Amino acid sequence: MRYISTRDLLLSTGSNAIISGIGADGGLYVPESFPQFSIEDIEELSGLSYAEKAAKIINTYLPEYSVAELEGFTRAAYGDERFTDGVAPVKRLNDNLAVLELFHGPTCAFKDFALQMLPSLLSSALKKNNDNRTPLVLAATSGDTGKAALDGFYNEGNSKICVFYPHGGTSEVQKKQMTTQNGENVNVFAISGNFDDAQRGVKNLFADRDFLESLDKAGYFLTSANSINWGRLVSQIVYYFSAYCDMVNREMLEMGEKLNIVVPTGNFGNILAGFMAKSSGLPIGKIVCASNANNILTDFINTGVYDSKRKFIKTASPSMDILISSNLERLLYLLGSSTKELMEDLKTSGRYEVSAGMLLKLQANFQAGFATDTESLSAIKYAYDKFSYLMDTHTAVAFKVFSDLNISGKSIIVSTASPYKFAADVLGAISNEDLDDFSAIKQLKSITGIPAPLSLTALENKEERFKAVIGKDSKQMKEAVLNWLKL
Repeated sequence: MRYISTRDLLLSTGSNAIISGIGADGGLYVPESFPQFSIEDIEELSGLSYAEKAAKIINTYLPEYSVAELEGFTRAAYGDERFTDGVAPVKRLNDNLAVLELFHGPTCAFKDFALQMLPSLLSSALKKNNDNRTPLVLAATSGDTGKAALDGFYNEGNSKICVFYPHGGTSEVQKKQMTTQNGENVNVFAISGNFDDAQRGVKNLFADRDFLESLDKAGYFLTSANSINWGRLVSQIVYYFSAYCDMVNREMLEMGEKLNIVVPTGNFGNILAGFMAKSSGLPIGKIVCASNANNILTDFINTGVYDSKRKFIKTASPSMDILISSNLERLLYLLGSSTKELMEDLKTSGRYEVSAGMLLKLQANFQAGFATDTESLSAIKYAYDKFSYLMDTHTAVAFKVFSDLNISGKSIIVSTASPYKFAADVLGAISNEDLDDFSAIKQLKSITGIPAPLSLTALENKEERFKAVIGKDSKQMKEAVLNWLKL
């Protein structure tokens, strides 16, 4: 299978797309065509373990990797020692609504599904391409990608990884997850800006020829752990198939019946994986895009106008505090837009607008809504009181949007993080107590009886290794990386 970049339509193999992370034209790689799964294929997947499903599904997108090779990767990535309470369990709320829990991995967020796999995919891709250079992984994070990437890559072969996060723009737990990271091959910098600034800076470094030449002379090459890298998205497609199969196996859904998915999203990667699963034959009905108060995606899906020139709002769901949604470029290409022109408009004017015909295609596949902090915190209390279900601030956004849209049929809400990652807000929602994150973890556990992940409780007294705060422009980010590498 070949991959095509969204701007100048450059072709690539899947393994090379994973190595490069981003196209030479600045575009993002997408499959030239989607593999197709029949109902019979999905029935066959229903009898497999998560690791076996993942290997078979990923192989259809990346046939350069054998099923046997991929099974080695997936068994290691999704084993009991990494996913301690099931891999992607489905929790029933009522006859028509369930929750897909994606937070039982080592960093308690959905990013683990991709970033426990990406190092293996990348290492194998280098071998397949006879590439002996050292990977330098750069990642911008709004909170969860950073820790998941650090956990996936630390002490991984000869690779190095550097993460940039917005200073003051994450929860205390998210920050300490990153700043206490072990490993000699890792570094973490806070930037005096928001996630969009961090993401813009990383993208600029990928286009900085002097920077790339300096790395090349020292035997490094640049790649990404953000969802701009195809190696991340391909792993995320799997859990939509898994959720569907699990609901059928538990008689919550008839095989072939359409399932609506409701996804809290900021950078549009998680929800795009659901669209790709649908494009490959999974019976998905409505795809609901749930935004927080930074509701640029809601406005875009409802109007066709993407306008990033708006106030940036810090919310209780910080992983979604994003105004430049990178993966939307992939969707626009797949729906037939000239993404090169649209992305140029975004770069020069901060906005773009799609045609009326494109808007119809967009709305044929997606519905959208948003929730304020007040609304999402109320949703946490409602879900806990009515269903005895405890959800984090991001999942609550999706729950509120789902409730507002009054969608018929069977639906599943994608839960992207443990409620203990945002314990202060979750505790405040259900009990009106105002505590710091780590005190809130203890109190939340006491009130609910729900165990807190050991990986989070252990952070409170762990010493921070990385305390540097740098400017938000790419020049300072570049200098930080080069100084770290002693180049």
